Amino acid sequence: MPLVPARELHGVLLVDKPPDHTSHDVVARLRGILHTRRIGHAGTLDPMATGLLVMLVGKATSLSQYLMSADKTYVGTIELGKTTNTQDAEGEVMETRPVPVLTEAEMRAALATFLGDQYQTPPMFSAVKIKGVPLYKSARKGEEIVREPRFIRVMEFTLTSWESPVLGFVLRCTKGSYVRTLAHDLGAKLGCGAHLKTLRRTVSGHFNVASAVTLEQIQKMSPAEVEKVLIPPHVALPAPVALPAATGVPSGQ
Repeated sequence: MPLVPARELHGVLLVDKPPDHTSHDVVARLRGILHTRRIGHAGTLDPMATGLLVMLVGKATSLSQYLMSADKTYVGTIELGKTTNTQDAEGEVMETRPVPVLTEAEMRAALATFLGDQYQTPPMFSAVKIKGVPLYKSARKGEEIVREPRFIRVMEFTLTSWESPVLGFVLRCTKGSYVRTLAHDLGAKLGCGAHLKTLRRTVSGHFNVASAVTLEQIQKMSPAEVEKVLIPPHVALPAPVALPAATGVPSGQ
């Protein structure tokens, strides 16, 4: 049964997103559980992805501009030999090619070529808006829209396992990076195609999924227990950011 808080809740709530939920689904469920509409997030995850969603409750929604820009860390798997129209496992397979024989050293070298500053073209199946229309709506109509490349930085792209045709990886990158596009581009570089098979976000800024709770756990919490897991707005801010007094959120100074 949804809890009814004794007072309005404010703070950052770290949620471990389940698969097959959009970020909006998580917002909607939390609104029902916490009985408040003042809920947002500091960065979306694709429906197939799991892991850390930084949710903003009450006055903490004003922190979005400060927390959205945080670097992210992911773990996941990439399947070589198949390309999909969404660049991940949820899409339709568009092409299948043989996977070349590659050693772990060769795979590590291929991943290393993606390190550093670069421009990335957002995939058609994304929420990026062109003239007010999300790209995924155009993609569903079979339309291909010209997209402006966006600057990203990849700080780490490490091989964790390799059993052809699937490789495991750890990725650390800036906000706005499309991991499935990196997977797609890796397949193009290797000449066999690829798509993102699984993805889990483990870190966003100074928050770690190890400190997150599931929606089921929140559902069972009392108002007092929810307050205990909420991170106060002034604590959640990345140093040395200080909020203007007009936001109504303590700056912690």
